[in-house]
Amino acid sequence: MKLFNVGATRRATNDARLTAANDLVQRTLAQHGLGGQAVPMGATELPAMPSINDLLSKLGAASPSSATPIADIPTGASFLNDTFNCTAGSRSFRTYIPASAADGASGVVVMLHGCTQTPEDFAAGTGMNRLAEEHRFIVVYPAQSRRNNTQSCWNWFSRGDQRRDAGEPAILAGMVQQVCATHGIAPDRTFVAGLSAGAAMAVILGETYPDVFAAVGVHSGLAYGSAKDVASAFSAMAGPTAEPLPKKSHIPTIVFHGTSDATVHPSNGEAVVRQVQDIGPGQTLETVENGNHGGRSYSVLRSTAANGQPTLEHWTVSGLGHAWSGGQREGSYTDPKGPDASAEMIRFFFEQPVQGA
Repeated sequence: MKLFNVGATRRATNDARLTAANDLVQRTLAQHGLGGQAVPMGATELPAMPSINDLLSKLGAASPSSATPIADIPTGASFLNDTFNCTAGSRSFRTYIPASAADGASGVVVMLHGCTQTPEDFAAGTGMNRLAEEHRFIVVYPAQSRRNNTQSCWNWFSRGDQRRDAGEPAILAGMVQQVCATHGIAPDRTFVAGLSAGAAMAVILGETYPDVFAAVGVHSGLAYGSAKDVASAFSAMAGPTAEPLPKKSHIPTIVFHGTSDATVHPSNGEAVVRQVQDIGPGQTLETVENGNHGGRSYSVLRSTAANGQPTLEHWTVSGLGHAWSGGQREGSYTDPKGPDASAEMIRFFFEQPVQGA
């Protein structure tokens, strides 16, 4: 009868786990140009694994002031606070109703902020409320709760938040449907856009709720199903190393990404584009345009279906980092140079055909 040295076995197992954990920490930090401390083999506890929130903080994300300035609201406009509840959970949100929509709104645009941002910060940085006044659409700014993610990131990397009728997609889609029902907005005039983690969640919403959204705007984001957990999330952010989940829904998409984005590698924007192309409407006409705006050069790939419907735009902005192109200085993660991502997204959204027209 063999006797096992249980204590020695446990120590060996613990050492192996420590080594594996330390290696993962070091690889993840190294991928993003960060330094880390080695874990001594004599440690008695596993190191605290860096969460996506911890590492995003190290990537230079700084929480904006809670008093982010918002441009004066025009007479007749309103910027409402509300909370949506459903079986999947609840989230607060702000709704901007422009004065120009007094006789009816032209549509709804959902704006999903990035990590550490707030709806107020995102509204100020993107200038979307000003465009809402110009084009008569309502803007919905969902707020990620720090209770659900300590850095206010949408949980795009969680398999539980990548499916229909579950998690954050169910909450956000339900929230939008409620707003649309209140204001009489049809799905073909309902759109979603986001930055970074918000962009990744916008892609998920377009895939899981194509009956709710007519088009998607993706700024510095990632393809559908790029990650399944924290480790794969940071691997994907450094550049896709594994095939994302296959898409089933074709939804018109406009993509913005900077060539100097050190947080979400530009190859992720290319992966979003490939997913759209792979499940496109068949034969399309593609054109490429090169230009310069505000000192930044850019190229635009445009794809149009045989019926003339715009199905894809890919804006590659030279020298742009992890920031909203053409954004306002009042918000965080913005770059005033370059083409105006907000204006281009709104143009693309409202170029989509009206059903039954």
